Amino acid sequence: MAAFALGVLDEEDHEAFHRHLMTCEECQVELRELGEVPGLLDAVKRDRSNALDDDRTPH
Repeated sequence: MAAFALGVLDEEDHEAFHRHLMTCEECQVELRELGEVPGLLDAVKRDRSNALDDDRTPH
């Protein structure tokens, strides 16, 4: 589920899981719950990168 939500499955696995999602309400609910995770991870990555850049800036 997490690999699908993060978009890291290869094409074959992605298609197989997508077909499964069409009929599995439990997985649909779980995927909706995980829907915000990629954006949150990107935000953390940006914040961390900005903090590292601030640490490198001469004062």
